[in-house]
Amino acid sequence: MKKGIEVSIAASIAAQLARVEVIAAYPITPQTHIVEHLAELVANGELDAVYINVESEHSAMSACCGSSAAGARTFTSTSSQGMELMHEILFIASGMRFPIVMAAVNRALSAPLSIWGDHSDIMAARDTGWIMLFCENGQEVVDSTIMAFKIAEDRRVLLPIMVNLDGFSLSHVIEPIEFPSQEEVDAFLPPYNPLYTLHPDKPLTMGAYAMPELYTEAKYAQEMALINSKDVVTEVMNDFSKTFGRRYKPVETYNTDNADFVYIALGSIGENIKTAIHEMKEQGKEAGFVSLRLFRPFPGDELLSVLKDKKRIAVVERAMPGGAANGPLFHEIATLMYTGGIDVKIENYILGLGGRDVLPETFIDIYNGVAHTKDTVPVKEKNYDVIGVRG
Repeated sequence: MKKGIEVSIAASIAAQLARVEVIAAYPITPQTHIVEHLAELVANGELDAVYINVESEHSAMSACCGSSAAGARTFTSTSSQGMELMHEILFIASGMRFPIVMAAVNRALSAPLSIWGDHSDIMAARDTGWIMLFCENGQEVVDSTIMAFKIAEDRRVLLPIMVNLDGFSLSHVIEPIEFPSQEEVDAFLPPYNPLYTLHPDKPLTMGAYAMPELYTEAKYAQEMALINSKDVVTEVMNDFSKTFGRRYKPVETYNTDNADFVYIALGSIGENIKTAIHEMKEQGKEAGFVSLRLFRPFPGDELLSVLKDKKRIAVVERAMPGGAANGPLFHEIATLMYTGGIDVKIENYILGLGGRDVLPETFIDIYNGVAHTKDTVPVKEKNYDVIGVRG
């Protein structure tokens, strides 16, 4: 039975269902409701876990590394500047192969100060060696959080995972969500059985010093583990689909079979794109949508199989390129097309920054190729357009 609930609260219930053992928490808008509700669950005796209040996000991720090293199933959450304050430790978590799960409630970066959602924070952390899942709605947040622990703790992986959900436009909305029972989750997700743990009776060294003769090999091994984790991600998603009846794949498609034109995007903005596609379909226009549920490792083969016969691709993303030739997602797609030998027209649109609404009409304008005639500002000597800039 589905239950109407705020998505942030649903995310904390998913962590409860996963039987997390340690939660390190430092609240920052808009992820606050997640750690607040987990604090209530622990205080009320509804979740048997250690709840660690820390003085910063840097300490939150440090505490997560410590608890994971000690063998505990570990969870935290952050947003925006909090993720940047964690940045140093994000590399340590992935380099030491700790299967931490974090809800990343995506939010714009200062300055100027903005508490609203976009993907500036996660794009600044995209190459930290974490597996990254993106969610389009609340049901995906719940299901992805449960799957994340099973993926991360698989001994073929042993890497941390971020479950991304858009700040406010997804985190604070109330949606009908179906929760699996505790018994069902217990059967799907066994207790964490770490390969190595820190214990005073059996001392060992973790994260040891690496001389130049060893560092490259260590990072190569980490990179191969991340790349090879895609098979485990797919395996767990298939297992989840068979167990719970909700189908998940690293790359999700909508109306792409007969469409020469497709949008590509991450996160909840996909629902606006689908609305635009539905409206265009009623007008006899065919467009498709490709959503990346998995962003790291990048699902290149799956994308190529969808995009190989398309004629026009619009990559829409919610992060400013920061002086690069294009947005970060565009770079990934363009590289994939070039190395795959596919000659296709690819456009890049930057939109929805700092929580700015993006209506379905904007995506219809992109399809019609008239975005330049409205409020779109082409950036000189760049390949991307910024939508919504007022003069």
